[in-house]
Amino acid sequence: MAPREASRRSREICRLAPVVPVLVIDDVAAARPLAEALIAGGLPVLEVTLRTPAALEVIREMAQVRGGVVGAGTLITPDDVRAARAAGASFGVSPGATDALLDACEAEDLPLLPGAATATEAMALLARGYDMLKFFPAEASGGAPALKAIGAPLPQISFCPTGGITAANAPDYLRLANVVCVGGSWVAPGDAVASGDWARIETLARAAASLPR
Repeated sequence: MAPREASRRSREICRLAPVVPVLVIDDVAAARPLAEALIAGGLPVLEVTLRTPAALEVIREMAQVRGGVVGAGTLITPDDVRAARAAGASFGVSPGATDALLDACEAEDLPLLPGAATATEAMALLARGYDMLKFFPAEASGGAPALKAIGAPLPQISFCPTGGITAANAPDYLRLANVVCVGGSWVAPGDAVASGDWARIETLARAAASLPR
């Protein structure tokens, strides 16, 4: 897949909802009910981070839930890309970008949301053909004011900020012209997942899905 096509598809996915849940799941048994609760609440795009041994199996389970668009986060190596694709991921997310990672995603036909935290990183990705990026770590990199400042000279680049995003500060990002959506974990609190409180998660998802942008 060519980079411009990958970015176009990533942008389409990001436009589906204002918030992309960032999920770190240890128990495969939670995969389906969690996905069902988030989708029912209006958040169909789900990022499962490859930070647990169960992550790939979680992706396989969630990818079978009707109405969901499941991606793999924390892609670092080409092997991560191939494993995520084989598990059924529809897109990938990375905290940064390397040529090897970009090459692998393009070869595997996997749309990637590559991470950038500076104007230089964003410009390098734009030069390769990527104009839909992840801004990470968002809060640690200066938050919404920093992203707004980056957008002034680079209006052709859009972002999904992730890292420190909460229900309280998400609106600050979503009102920016260069933000399509945000990524956050607050819609699936660990205690709610552990206790199987899917109703609470659906309620949080519904509130997140109603955020203006």
